[in-house]
Amino acid sequence: MLLIGPLAMAPCPHLVFLGAATMDMIFSVERLPARPGKVLPNSLVQAAHGMATSAATAAARLGASASLITRIGDDSMGDRFIAEVEAEGVDCRHVWRAKGVATPVSAVIVDAEGERLIVPYYDKGLGSDPSWLDDELIRSADATQVDVRWVEGAEKALTLARDAGKVAVLDGDVGPIEALTTLAGLATHNVFSAPAAQALTGEEDCAKAVREMSRRFSGLCAVTDGDKGCYWIEDGELHHLLPPKVVAVDTLAAGDVFHGAFTLMIAEGRSVAEAVRFASAAAAIKCTVFGGRLGAPKRNEVEALLAQG
Repeated sequence: MLLIGPLAMAPCPHLVFLGAATMDMIFSVERLPARPGKVLPNSLVQAAHGMATSAATAAARLGASASLITRIGDDSMGDRFIAEVEAEGVDCRHVWRAKGVATPVSAVIVDAEGERLIVPYYDKGLGSDPSWLDDELIRSADATQVDVRWVEGAEKALTLARDAGKVAVLDGDVGPIEALTTLAGLATHNVFSAPAAQALTGEEDCAKAVREMSRRFSGLCAVTDGDKGCYWIEDGELHHLLPPKVVAVDTLAAGDVFHGAFTLMIAEGRSVAEAVRFASAAAAIKCTVFGGRLGAPKRNEVEALLAQG
């Protein structure tokens, strides 16, 4: 059994997260709508979200020093976004605020079994130019994680991190195949969702998909598949780890929490198996709480679950 305890905790690493940012309205319903009509929710939560944002706040709760690089508008929604993320202890000095542009928003519907429907909107006025990025911030960080929602920025950040000899992690979600291929070729660690891995490789079986990715890309390749666990290739061998069993009430941001926790563990010098186990436990705990990233755990909660074996 792999134990990751507080006595073994490494010095606080500095992590940079680059990618998606949204303000989300998250509705809880009994079941996802199957046809047009009115659905009355049981509850509503509003929160700053997005893949990189959720990963950054999760990592901060787990003990990292986290900086967020993303693009939002200069509106009141953007003001709220900054206030919420800074309240989590995340450095938002590198958030680009586009003039006269609306901050991205998402409507999210979560059913009684924790599954969700997401409708995101990103204003094209946010732009895609990455020239304003602080190169030294990325070069000096212990690890940089990117997602696929801003390809130009992600490509530059991964290149800077890898050239500096630092950890460069790709949160590989569904997106254009060409973009996924380019970014995966730059990362030191590729952690794909099952749908993205299947789309990229044409393999429905996650074990086959991760093997195919490891043949294509030089960095570590892993695939997460919800309660079916995480698959990865290390030293040519296939590994598989199931997450702790929990009663899921909301899977929104579980993957983001996994990625934030995984990147933190790798930056601390943990083995891939330790990182996967820790990240799986963090994501499992998140799934027991409604509200997306707001359910991300503190480090002592993850350690307590791991100690149960």
